[in-house]
Amino acid sequence: MIVYLIRHTSVAVPKGSAYGFTDVPLNPTFETEAAVTLSQLSGLHFDEVFCSPLTRCVKLAAFCGYPQAIRDERLKELNFGDWEMKTWDEISADPYSKKWFNDWINTPTLHGESLRQQYERLKAFLTEKKQQGYQQIAVFSHGGILACARVLAGEYPIEQAFESIPPYGSVIRIEL
Repeated sequence: MIVYLIRHTSVAVPKGSAYGFTDVPLNPTFETEAAVTLSQLSGLHFDEVFCSPLTRCVKLAAFCGYPQAIRDERLKELNFGDWEMKTWDEISADPYSKKWFNDWINTPTLHGESLRQQYERLKAFLTEKKQQGYQQIAVFSHGGILACARVLAGEYPIEQAFESIPPYGSVIRIEL
C-alpha cells in the first residue's frame, strides 16, 4: 500500500509550545502555504483520503479538494496531556518531565501518551487500511504522525523520530 502523508500548515501558537491534541488556529499564511501543498498533490489519485479530526488538518484537506476526508482519532498528534499549550521551559520545570525526557519513547507525558503509544495507534490505523485492500491513500495529519510513519516504513529507528519531523505543509510518500 502506498501512503501519502501530508502535514498541516503552520500554526498560530507561541514558538516552543506543546500543542499536540489542542485544536489551535492556523497562521494567516494558510492559503499561501496550502497552495504549495496542493501543488505537491497534483496528479495523484487516492482510493480514500483520511485526516486527523483537528481543524488544522481538516482545513488543509478541504483546501486540497478533500472536504469529505474521513476523520480518524488515531491520526491526531501526540497527546501532551497536562503539558498541552505549555512551553518547553514550563514542561522542563515539572518534576515528572525528567522521567519523560529520559525515555520519551516509552514514558507517557503527564496524563498523555508516549511516542510508542502514538506509533502503535498509527500502526493499527495503517494495518487496518492495508487489510481493507486500499492500494493508495492520503493522510492529512501531524508532524509526529509523519515521523512515526517513516519509522514504520523502516526509514529510520524510532529513536530518531523527533529529529526527523517534516516541515509544515510537507508531503511524504511511504510504501507498506
